[in-house]
Amino acid sequence: MKFTTKLMSAVAGVAMLTGAQAASADGHSEITVGYFLEWPMPFQYAKVTGMYDEALGAKVNWVSFDTGTAMSAAMASGDVQLSVSQGVPPFVVATSAGQDLQILDVAVSYSENDNCVVSSALEIDKDSAAELEGKKVAVPLGTAAHYGFLSQMSHFGVPLDSLTVVDMAPAEGQAALAQGAVDMACGWGGALRRMMDSGNVLLTGAEKEALGILVFDVTSATSAYVAENSDMVTKFLAVTAEANAMWADEANHAKMLPEIAKDAGMSEADTMSTISTFSFPTVEEQLSEKWLGGGAQTFMKGVADVFVEASSIDAAKASYTDNVNTGPLAAVE
Repeated sequence: MKFTTKLMSAVAGVAMLTGAQAASADGHSEITVGYFLEWPMPFQYAKVTGMYDEALGAKVNWVSFDTGTAMSAAMASGDVQLSVSQGVPPFVVATSAGQDLQILDVAVSYSENDNCVVSSALEIDKDSAAELEGKKVAVPLGTAAHYGFLSQMSHFGVPLDSLTVVDMAPAEGQAALAQGAVDMACGWGGALRRMMDSGNVLLTGAEKEALGILVFDVTSATSAYVAENSDMVTKFLAVTAEANAMWADEANHAKMLPEIAKDAGMSEADTMSTISTFSFPTVEEQLSEKWLGGGAQTFMKGVADVFVEASSIDAAKASYTDNVNTGPLAAVE
């Protein structure tokens, strides 16, 4: 695979940065949390209405990111204490490089909302995917979309070294696809929705899941921050769980949707279209074997091994069990 940017450069020096992490800003009076725009989730209703600030007894500062790899770097430097909806692949990339991050909950599952889109001009579908050989692809490296791309190419038998892969955030990839600068682009959220105006996916979400290509995000933090602020973390996760439970009741959609849409920077129609493809596991479900009770740990090892095989990272950890901390979430239950 001809990368224009080496994946590991995205996390270069991460391990060295972890020693300089700040536990929190100004003691417990403030906390900074990372999230994504155009990625509508119930927690944003709680964000806008001040539920987090009230529950934590602290001011919550929110900062948006384009990729999960950027979230890892921000947590390593101490600029961000928690990241909501960080993709598992960027989490795996960071921890494989030595960053001491922990998964705290399963933020969202979204197999239908993370994919790769092939330019309609090529007229390539799953039955002719071999024709992708030699093409140019925009991929946000080290993300869930990157993992899905690698897995799909492996499934279709497309040689990775025959492709020219350009590291682009989803919005950039969408623009490049629309302009004909790339033949395929991978991404999520609003960017993926706009990509569909220029092409088609090779596999549906259900087809990807059948192949074992899971797509879910987590809430993450450094182990140092969690150890020193476990009560704060538990309160944060409790508010998230409350917002998810509120959204699960359709009677709350009318009051929650406008706030979520505005915060996500999307129209209400697009927000509903996107969030309808998401699944928000309950606390009980998250603590089950399928997710944080063992499934996530096994899945992370699989993701790491795929990245190693593709020469995207240097090595995988023997186990990612230590990178999951269910203590704060169990306290919520």
